[in-house]
Amino acid sequence: MFNSIAGKYDFLNHFLSAGIDIYWRKQAVKVMGQSKPATILDIATGTGDFAIEALQLNPQKIIGVDISEGMLAIGQEKIKKRKLTDKIELQLGDSENLAFADNMFDGTMAAFGVRNFENLALGLQEMHRVLKPGGRIVILEFSKPRAFPFKQFYNFYFKQILPVFGKLISKDQSAYTYLPESVQAFPDGADFISILKQVGFKNTQWHSLTFGISSIYTGIK
Repeated sequence: MFNSIAGKYDFLNHFLSAGIDIYWRKQAVKVMGQSKPATILDIATGTGDFAIEALQLNPQKIIGVDISEGMLAIGQEKIKKRKLTDKIELQLGDSENLAFADNMFDGTMAAFGVRNFENLALGLQEMHRVLKPGGRIVILEFSKPRAFPFKQFYNFYFKQILPVFGKLISKDQSAYTYLPESVQAFPDGADFISILKQVGFKNTQWHSLTFGISSIYTGIK
């Protein structure tokens, strides 16, 4: 599915969110910056937008991992055009079985990716395993607004409007039907914090963005 929409993915992200996704990534990178990481692993990196945004932290190296060859191909082109190949390396890989040693990275992060893990706890355990002691995890993910009337407006847009435009632009029948379904199934808020604690993260925190449409989660190994 992600291979089929890779060419339209960036445009649809910005179009369907009215550009707010760019602001969300900037806020998440600010949280990561509290640890001043030298090495960062970007899980489910997709086309590399989150990794590119994290360059403002001036790390020595960012490695992005994704299971979709199509998304990585778009990301590679983007990185080459911006002459960032010395700073960002993209690799094909399974987020739930990372090919990295224990205690390797100062920071691990993911934007709109952990929702797609087949086994959420296992993926988070891997992010914990490759972190150095004292390293920080930062997760940016969709959440479910709960306040009236924004909850009702959001649900109408997400379930009725977004899939129509997503299908028209991406030409993929399922991708933007899958999106609202996956968000509804995702254990957001306090439930996600509970899972972070279960896999070993300490000092866990979360705060919502834009009326609860998305949230930033963080923890320390």
